[in-house]
Amino acid sequence: MTNSPAPLLDIADLSVGVRTEEVSYDIVRNVSLSLQPREVLAVVGESGCGKSLTALSVLALHASPPLFVTNGSIMYGGRDLTKVSKADMQKVRGAEIAMVFQDPMSALDPMFTVGTLLTSAVRAHRSVTKAAAEAAALDALASAGIEDPKRRFAEYPFQLSGGVSQRVMIALALVNDPKVLIADEPTTALDVTVQAQILERLRALIDERGMSIMLITHNLGVVASVADRMAVMYAGEVVESGRTEEVLDHPQHPYTAGLMAAVPRLGNEATTLVPISGRVPQPSEFPHGCAFADRCSRATDACRDAHPQLELRMGAHVRCFHPVSTTE
Repeated sequence: MTNSPAPLLDIADLSVGVRTEEVSYDIVRNVSLSLQPREVLAVVGESGCGKSLTALSVLALHASPPLFVTNGSIMYGGRDLTKVSKADMQKVRGAEIAMVFQDPMSALDPMFTVGTLLTSAVRAHRSVTKAAAEAAALDALASAGIEDPKRRFAEYPFQLSGGVSQRVMIALALVNDPKVLIADEPTTALDVTVQAQILERLRALIDERGMSIMLITHNLGVVASVADRMAVMYAGEVVESGRTEEVLDHPQHPYTAGLMAAVPRLGNEATTLVPISGRVPQPSEFPHGCAFADRCSRATDACRDAHPQLELRMGAHVRCFHPVSTTE
């Protein structure tokens, strides 16, 4: 039996919380995630579940203060990124780990051309000539699936469509050839055809550049099409994780099953949508027991009295006292 390769990125027991003189509570709670070489890991959940904050914390992009990493580690290249200096983190951002944000129109500076944004990113991390930086920028635009890179190179962000803007964001992330790409809702507000093109491009980057991708999304259709493994987050913690096909085909946590029941289906599989009642609790209101208990039809007094731990069950890690049976 061969050992699994060491994770490229290993997040262990990560907690991120608010710390002020008036209040103190965690928003992300003891999250553990690992990203293997040449893998797509999807982190899934409703808005407010902590998935984006987890991703931002990898590159120390969370607003600090008032947010601080209060526990855990983020290991990359033999270093704990929660403990490196600001100068060392600056070297990691964009060069080794890059991020694609969900709103390119606000992330791209409208005062500069696409070419200026890209070449500046190159020269921030590498001592190269202007010509070499421009060549790297054009190559990144082509790798992101942009037609006529030279024309786009000279344009300003306001001249670009939503789909092209998102591709420019991907190019900006690729321009220094990072090993890890974090994509936070990369297809938000794009039409279905463009979404498919963006996702196909992201998946192709693994083969072309040997990258690993952490994909933050609430769209289970996206997860099914591109992710190797997935982690479902709720109320700041992972409630289920495993191989994508295993989790989607046999969801065991009631929250995961509820997300699946709320996905529209067409044709012979068409069913009535079943919404999850209630809302995600605010971080300052996280209960002592299971955070999903008030929205769960399977909850008992034990669920409200004690906090369930992640346990390996039938090929997936599940945080639940009364998991859904695969025969139900």
